[in-house]
Amino acid sequence: MGMNAPDTPPRRHRVVVLALDGLLPFELGIPQRIFGRAKDTLGRKLYEVVTCSVRPPGPVETDADFSVLVENGPEALATADTVVVPASYELGPVHDGGVLTDELAAALALIRPGTRLVSICTGGYVLAAAGLLDGRPATTHWASAEHFQRLFPKVRVDADVLFIDDGDVLTSAGVAAGIDLCIHIVRRDHGTAVANEVARRTVVPPHRDGGQAQYIQRPVPKPQLATTIAARAWALSRLHEPIQLRDMAAQEVMSVRTFTRRFREEAGISPGQWLTQQRVERARHLLESTDLSMDQVAADSGFGTAQSMRQHLQSALGVTPTSYRRTFR
Repeated sequence: MGMNAPDTPPRRHRVVVLALDGLLPFELGIPQRIFGRAKDTLGRKLYEVVTCSVRPPGPVETDADFSVLVENGPEALATADTVVVPASYELGPVHDGGVLTDELAAALALIRPGTRLVSICTGGYVLAAAGLLDGRPATTHWASAEHFQRLFPKVRVDADVLFIDDGDVLTSAGVAAGIDLCIHIVRRDHGTAVANEVARRTVVPPHRDGGQAQYIQRPVPKPQLATTIAARAWALSRLHEPIQLRDMAAQEVMSVRTFTRRFREEAGISPGQWLTQQRVERARHLLESTDLSMDQVAADSGFGTAQSMRQHLQSALGVTPTSYRRTFR
């Protein structure tokens, strides 16, 4: 008694996207593109994505030469499980003085306590002006970070990361980082397999760690310079083996020093951090998709021992391997 029938569709998590005047159309579309494609093993959608305005239904201006017709008013915010605030170039007093307009304050007041809050790029200004980021770590586009910190001194701003997951409040840097954050949320909610399928259909990388640098001085090496792509492919094919930095450097016929510098320039993180990320992802996949023992998963993902794997997953995900498998298996 009390259990749903096997064919009863699960309740879909409701994501409400707040469209503000001056919005960036690309970023407005990210939540629908990512959450709208997340499905369970029976092909049923896991999220319902709704867009709303702070005003009654009608047109909302964009930063492009067109407006968008938004069919929901602010009352939709009261129905949200997650609220997403994309970037806008016309935040007015929110951007200039760190204060909400009456219209925006009234809309945000409709959000139920416990609702997950997400911002993309300068959408973080809205959350900060509402006092929702006080005392919390947060990020925004690197070009706005200094101004953001001056305007909101109570926020612990980190301008060097793609996104920050602070539990019920998540913030991201600009544009592509919003995609990374939404895929991260899908992974957090439903596991690696679902998130990877969304990423595959969207043709984006399935995982870029939030701590990765958002601004790299030379993201693409000059054509005449060697890259570290071959070394990464070599390492991915043997994650289950011990991998030394000198072995990766040897694949590119570089010194360890040159390889490490070049790797950071291309990936934004050190080779050691990258290896750990890949091993965590491998362990997550095996925990979700196989019945291998913890020792076998640890060995196949290159952690060596179950204890080592437990420490790394606890650090990266905040849960033990057993808890992770129980949640997503």
